[in-house]
Amino acid sequence: MEQKHSKILIIGPSWIGDMVMAQSLFIKLKELYPDSQITVTAPNWSLPLLQRMPEVTKAVANTFTHGELALGKRRKLGKELEPENYDLSIVLPNSFKSALVPFFANIKSRRGLKGEQRYILLNQMYKNIKQTLPLMVQRYVACAFNPNTCNISKPEDLGHIPYPKLTVNLDSIPDVCRKLNIEYNTHTLGICPGAEYGEAKRWPAEYYAEIIKSWIKSRGVACIFGSGKDQTTADKIVTHIPEELRSKCFILTGKTSLTEAIDLLAHCEIVVTNDSGLMHVTAAVGTPLIAVYGSSTTGYTPPLSHKAKTVFLNLECRPCFKRECPLGTTACLRQITPEIVLEKLNEALNTELK
Repeated sequence: MEQKHSKILIIGPSWIGDMVMAQSLFIKLKELYPDSQITVTAPNWSLPLLQRMPEVTKAVANTFTHGELALGKRRKLGKELEPENYDLSIVLPNSFKSALVPFFANIKSRRGLKGEQRYILLNQMYKNIKQTLPLMVQRYVACAFNPNTCNISKPEDLGHIPYPKLTVNLDSIPDVCRKLNIEYNTHTLGICPGAEYGEAKRWPAEYYAEIIKSWIKSRGVACIFGSGKDQTTADKIVTHIPEELRSKCFILTGKTSLTEAIDLLAHCEIVVTNDSGLMHVTAAVGTPLIAVYGSSTTGYTPPLSHKAKTVFLNLECRPCFKRECPLGTTACLRQITPEIVLEKLNEALNTELK
């Protein structure tokens, strides 16, 4: 019989998109253990996401930089968490170092996927799950079940997989629009042209400009979302937009907090995006979206929404999962023309109007 769990510690992923997908696990855990308290450790930049997940009781920031072993810091955090008496920990990243905190916290049940020689650190381990569960969200949800007592050999064994659903503060949207000088009472297109992973996941800036021009001419305004790192891409997009239309295109890269971006993406009528963290955020707030895939695949990290449409090409060279195109052509993205995406966009809008 599956053990009951009342206090659960999750070692969360670092990427924004992965953290959104992890909410499916949190929801499943609350279905299995309704009275449980869930604590999630995460980098500072992910904490605003956790504040929008009602399943999470508490979020704890970690101060580890990417790739840093930080043995002393991890031991210190583990010992700080030990008095909480967690009865289950789930480690979502695959690295050895990510499993250290629950070990140092002396948590009895320590669960995760097979990773970097973690046999000492984890005592409940899924060993061959990558062959049986192709989607990342499936692997996350599998961690709700004890591999020592449950046989998860195919996706059907997981039962229903809940989609992420971030809480949206609708009342804040007019104030955020005023703060950023965005037109509020009009049809708004969202554009998410960045992808932290690399160029091989970024649809060309001039193609995004074509989508924006079409929207402004026929419907309303456009907002370009992203972090400060996406500023160059946003500026490049705007250079392809005629001067007379630019007042209807609002560059928000680096200007919003993550919580403001969450609410504004919920305000958009539709969003066109790369396979990125903001794609997963858009899916989780229920906004219709068109996702353009290059080097990655919907067979691993699709947008988890019934309102999502994806665009990709069945080229021999993809998916390669590379940050930069090995052939130097980025054909998997460049051969997806703006006309193809506009057709998908209009299909999505017509579906919403029915």
